[in-house]
Amino acid sequence: MSVPRTGVLRLTGVRAHGRHGVLPEERRDGQDFVVDARLRIEWPAADALEATVDYAALARRIEAHITGEPWQLIESLAQAIAEDLANSPRVRQVRVRVHKPGAPLGVECADVAAECTRGKPAAGGGDTPIRSDR
Repeated sequence: MSVPRTGVLRLTGVRAHGRHGVLPEERRDGQDFVVDARLRIEWPAADALEATVDYAALARRIEAHITGEPWQLIESLAQAIAEDLANSPRVRQVRVRVHKPGAPLGVECADVAAECTRGKPAAGGGDTPIRSDR
């Protein structure tokens, strides 16, 4: 039995306006959120479009989560995106990082981000997990 070949696909900087947060002004006015996704996918054996994932469709799904129903926590938003993308055909594992660069912290801070990893069991033990330190 052959082990499926896998590789990594990255979608970096998917940006959209959302209304996530706890404060009333965050819900009312919203702010930009930025999402990075690192997906371990079944690597195509041939140069064939139907043998890989649809990058544009994945980006649109991320955008739909950002612009959709608001979450209080960016941790919850990250989890919802990760679970959605992990259920995609050919996706073995996904790590999603949601950035909230305009978070109202009361102190100078360039970015606040939450990260979540989700995936399917490794087929035949051949998949290498996405490390959380990268």
